[in-house]
Amino acid sequence: MNYEEKLKDEGFSLAEKGAPNVRPFESAVRTGYLVFVSGHAARVDGELIHKGTVGADISVQQAQEAAEAAFINCLKAVKDLMGSLDEITRIVNIKGYVASTPEFQSQPLVMNSVSALVNRVFGEAGKHSRVAVGAASLPGGTSVEVELIVEVR
Repeated sequence: MNYEEKLKDEGFSLAEKGAPNVRPFESAVRTGYLVFVSGHAARVDGELIHKGTVGADISVQQAQEAAEAAFINCLKAVKDLMGSLDEITRIVNIKGYVASTPEFQSQPLVMNSVSALVNRVFGEAGKHSRVAVGAASLPGGTSVEVELIVEVR
């Protein structure tokens, strides 16, 4: 079973291409065996989900769903660049930015849903380093933004 099939078993689809890039930078860039994926917001079918601030407007569970959606968008960028997720040999690093109140201190808990998904889908190749940080606000009101570094063939 390939990575995309495993994601489908988890309830996620990469059937649609990532959103067209209208920014002055790339969604993903390859150098050597590494792909650096720009930060992606929590969009599903082009619409932001769970907009707002964790600890004020949205729950930890909603933020976890948003983090997973943002991560899936990162994977779409890898697939768009490489043609297949099966070119991934390692998930190297995940960075999660969580729009949260100053009192909220569970950013790692929000990002744990992404790490758990990565470990289930990518197995040994999913063992990664990670950072989860709080932010006063994020672009467009997204509650979570995720960026990714992967190793490829």
